[in-house]
Amino acid sequence: MRLTILGGGGFRVPLVYGALLGDHAEGRVSHVTLYDEDPARLAAMTGVLADQAAAAAVPDAPAVTATRDLDEALRGADFVFSAIRVGGLDGRAADERVALAEGVLGQETVGAGGVAYGLRTVPVARAIARRIARVAPEAWVINFTNPAGLVTEAMAEDLGDRVIGICDSPVGLGRRVARILGARPEEAWVDYVGLNHLGWVRGLRIGGRDELPRLLADTEALESFEEGRLFGAEWLRSLGAIPNEYLHYYYFNRDTVRAYQEAGQTRGAFLRDQQRGFYAEAGRVGLPAGAALAAWDRTRAEREATYMAENREAAGVGERDESDLESGGYEKVALALMRAIARDERATLILNVRNGSTLRVLDAAAVIEVPCLVDANGAHPLGVDQLPLHAVGLVTAVKAVEREILAAAASRSRADAVKAFALHPLVDSVAVARRLLDGYAQAHPGLAHLR
Repeated sequence: MRLTILGGGGFRVPLVYGALLGDHAEGRVSHVTLYDEDPARLAAMTGVLADQAAAAAVPDAPAVTATRDLDEALRGADFVFSAIRVGGLDGRAADERVALAEGVLGQETVGAGGVAYGLRTVPVARAIARRIARVAPEAWVINFTNPAGLVTEAMAEDLGDRVIGICDSPVGLGRRVARILGARPEEAWVDYVGLNHLGWVRGLRIGGRDELPRLLADTEALESFEEGRLFGAEWLRSLGAIPNEYLHYYYFNRDTVRAYQEAGQTRGAFLRDQQRGFYAEAGRVGLPAGAALAAWDRTRAEREATYMAENREAAGVGERDESDLESGGYEKVALALMRAIARDERATLILNVRNGSTLRVLDAAAVIEVPCLVDANGAHPLGVDQLPLHAVGLVTAVKAVEREILAAAASRSRADAVKAFALHPLVDSVAVARRLLDGYAQAHPGLAHLR
């Protein structure tokens, strides 16, 4: 099989390639094409992957080629993995800065920052989807580009059910809850439902029995993992569920905004500066064998340790525990998804797919994040219990914002863009929405027409 990675110079590409190196089954990925517009990032990442292949010492390591030509990258692809970042980390840092100046959240997928990022990304994602439909119509597209649910819905306009979104947050949450309950994660059924970065674990069945009530009754166990410490046992018991970590931005918004405002540097600015150092080091000519991979490993360890640091500060829970540093494993989800489709190896995975009739409060085209059965015909959402009212309110409000972003990206209308900001639950004023749009239009040339 041939895999194309859009955003092939991105920092997390070695996670995907590492998962491929461990796959020795018949029908595995034999060739990876990296596509990126930045030649320096492509060169650095090609070096890291070469070090990975050498360290793995396997005879069947997938061949790697790099290109800046999108059509060349897409031709012959069986799967296309999309992980682009429109505007780069400079854009993310600007998104955070503009929002915080107005006293609202600027996180890259949540609140004003997520709206701004969506307005920049949707037109590019739509253009890529049209190219895929023309150049590689039989390819399956796995979307990891944020905001993942919104971008998947935009790409589905041209690709239908052949585009599937993935995220590591629900995977990591389900794994942590299963382990706390003494179960192997692969043997537990996670009842999870919502939108991307806006979902809840409402049950965890082991051997047919829902063990989540046992966890909710045990304060010590609840507060022994990341989400339990973030939200607190009392609030989790009130909800009767374990929220995705991103819901901390909603449930503790004022506290989080204050922590972000008081931080010496925003997350986007930190990652921008950190990755500049990494790419400069990994891209040097004449590096000894293994040096590029070692630089990546060091940078990744620091990145994981500082993840959501402001939220932990707002919650008063300190640094991340060692047990929480393991990533959610989106690369393993991507590999399992490709296996299930290419080999008809049925799997159940939490994915971003079109709703159909799964959630009655949303229309059929709305992309939601739920457990899905995956086979050679793609991903099929499984039936779930309907959302409680408090969750219905958040899910429908945020989906309405996503629809306004899609409309604004198509119409290039200032009124539609203002509406997208103003309707978001974390933006509390139409006047603030207008100022946010003006700030983002000034910061990002691609949005200048909206001023």
